[in-house]
Amino acid sequence: MSVVSSVLVPYASYLRVYEPLAAFPEPERSHWARYAGRARIPTAQDELRRSLADLVATPPVGVPAHESADAFVAEADGVVCVCPWRTRLRGWLALGELADLFPEPVLDAVLPPVVRGQAVADHERWAERNPDARPWILTALWQVPVRWFVLFSDEEREYAAAGKGGEPPVLRYRTPMVQARRRLARALRTLRETVDEGPLTGGLVEVGRWLEEFHPRALVELDYAGLVHALPAERLAADHSAADVAEGVEALRAGDTDRASEAYGRLAERWRAVRDRQFAN
Repeated sequence: MSVVSSVLVPYASYLRVYEPLAAFPEPERSHWARYAGRARIPTAQDELRRSLADLVATPPVGVPAHESADAFVAEADGVVCVCPWRTRLRGWLALGELADLFPEPVLDAVLPPVVRGQAVADHERWAERNPDARPWILTALWQVPVRWFVLFSDEEREYAAAGKGGEPPVLRYRTPMVQARRRLARALRTLRETVDEGPLTGGLVEVGRWLEEFHPRALVELDYAGLVHALPAERLAADHSAADVAEGVEALRAGDTDRASEAYGRLAERWRAVRDRQFAN
């Protein structure tokens, strides 16, 4: 059996959608119903450790050979909701982004070209049979994209400091799907009325299209996950990025460009400091 590191990185954040059991066709619905009743449900760290085990194998496994049958489980207004890991699909999608993250020699050392080529071929064959497939989880490294904060309000912020027993801090937001879609639509309308088309507008359109694929009674979650280790404790506790984004959008709607710039400046400075740590020794 491979020895797997207990480290809690990578420094990634996640946007997840939890759907009610009614959103899934049989026999998948029954599978998730039984799964949600298990005594112990795997955590995000369990998923990470399994991925690390694949990468330390010889040869490394860039994408699992079979799709995961695991999920995250949450409850919304008394309704059990699940967020399937879909590790294989997410692995294929992430593989397509690696060339933008690493120089080719580094990428070849981590995942040899033959391994990447086989994964791409497998994905192409699979995609032909599953043209409408989409992940329930989006991932961002060394940041939380600004467009994700648009979906949440500061009142939905959940923060817990590090525990005395060594438990890491937690910072996340959760909101009903209907609220997420409403906030996104309102922010998109404001941006289109007040500023030129740009990356934020395009990003919101992409997120909106993704959200439309899910059940209207789903739950949307933004989890800082590994990023809690990239921020000092006092800065993490003071992080109210969703409030800054909401203030900026509201200021644009009111025509107050100075206040909008101040809100964006706070946000940009906070996350620039995090991204800069990616290149620190």
